Amino acid sequence: MGRRDAPVFDDLLPRDEGTELAADDGAAAGSAVPDAPSGRVQGWGRVFRTNRALWIIAAAAVLSLVVGLLVGRFVLSPADAASLTDPPEPGLITVAVERGILSNDVTMRGDVGYADSVEVTIDTASLGGPAVVTGSVPEVGATLESLAVALEVAGRPVIVLPGELPAYRTLVVGLTGPDVVQFKEAMRAVGIDAGDPASDVFDATAAAAVSALYAQVGYPAPVSDEGAADAVLAAQEGVRSAEQALASARADLGQASGGASPVDVRAADNAVNSAQRALDVRLSQRPADAAEVPAWDAEVSDLRDALELRRLERRQLDIAPDTAGPRAAVEAADRQLAESRQLLERAREQALPSLSAGEVLYLSELPRRVDAVNVTRGQVLQGAAMVVSGATITITGAAAPADAALLEVGGEATFELADGTPHGATIAALAPGATQGDRWEITLQPDELTADQAMQLQGRNVRVSLPVGATAGEVLFVPVAALTAGPGGEARIEVVDGDPRDGEDAATRLVVVTTGLAAGGFVEVTPTDGDVAEGDLVVVGR
Repeated sequence: MGRRDAPVFDDLLPRDEGTELAADDGAAAGSAVPDAPSGRVQGWGRVFRTNRALWIIAAAAVLSLVVGLLVGRFVLSPADAASLTDPPEPGLITVAVERGILSNDVTMRGDVGYADSVEVTIDTASLGGPAVVTGSVPEVGATLESLAVALEVAGRPVIVLPGELPAYRTLVVGLTGPDVVQFKEAMRAVGIDAGDPASDVFDATAAAAVSALYAQVGYPAPVSDEGAADAVLAAQEGVRSAEQALASARADLGQASGGASPVDVRAADNAVNSAQRALDVRLSQRPADAAEVPAWDAEVSDLRDALELRRLERRQLDIAPDTAGPRAAVEAADRQLAESRQLLERAREQALPSLSAGEVLYLSELPRRVDAVNVTRGQVLQGAAMVVSGATITITGAAAPADAALLEVGGEATFELADGTPHGATIAALAPGATQGDRWEITLQPDELTADQAMQLQGRNVRVSLPVGATAGEVLFVPVAALTAGPGGEARIEVVDGDPRDGEDAATRLVVVTTGLAAGGFVEVTPTDGDVAEGDLVVVGR
């Protein structure tokens, strides 16, 4: 049985050619059974010799396992050692009294940017041709102020003026409306007289202001009608003709009245008086000689005839002639002259400068900063020409209604610049949410910034602190947890004079204090019975 199993076991062991030959020779010679164990030992030796590295690694692994078990059994970590020791005696939990400015702040996040960003569109409907940009294209970052030329389209300027209502029609003499009032107010803001700003009529004074406006920006003032000058000349000629016709009609009326001038009347009166005196003189000279009486009678009769003739001539002067026709002609000529003068006034009004809706750009809160330009010189203007915003940087954030109720316009705030330096700001506006409970919009105006600081802040989101209460100066303050109530309700703090690690055996004393502003878990304290100073330890727990 042993000899049958031996070859099977030997097959599992590595062999070489010599060994196989020796085994075969022993079998052939009838070798005894005791030779088999010697072959097995030689086989195991070959296993150890050919896999020495593998056996070394296995031995090292076993050794490491044994060492690890021994270390885990006999070596302790500091935490394990501490857990096996007795707990320390409890001490007092203390905090040092601090001195400084204590403030209660509302904190929010805010977006930094230029205010009131709007798209600028130009009304080009009145051009009558392509709206080609011919010049005055601003650069990004440029500032638009009153009387600046924002753009030049088809050789005409687009003038910046202060105002909120967009220009929607061309202003000509005679128009009324809120856009006229806005134009007059804008003219007053830039120092040009456009008439009474309370009047909504675009009159000759307002038209004259248009001429002054264009003179300041260096462009010729526009007119509402290209043939207006010719119309004025024609109207002036019509007035002259009407004046001549009226003068002629009045002359005809004078001739028709008979020429009974005051001079003629006086002359006639004098002739009657002279004839009367001559008759009276002759009557007083009646001759005494009867022979001379017939001649005297004849002379008196002639004087009486002359007097009657003078009286008849005088009465003729008092008879009014028929002047109805000449008077009607004068009235017609007078009406024609009035109509001619009205036509002349209307022609002159039409010749006055007008303000085209496409040549003025009203912007509120000037100056404005150019954020983007969508056109170039030579390009046909379509859509928004540019995007402008307020020239000053603002910070816009939101706060809960409860926090917003603690703020007020003009209040101070602080935020960090790009380099971490604190910087001041002022609350510029508080706007409630659309519905009750919505967060309020808070707008802040940073203190003066340099150009580099403004550029670095643009588009950032910053943390803003808005103090709603602060001490007048440096005060002593402790954690709110340090306060306890005395038997009479007074506020007290427990000051440690000894070593807090002594626990209940530590020397302490109670100091009665008056509390002030509380903020951020701390409260202002002023000792009223006892002494306390900065750095003293106060008990906040045991």
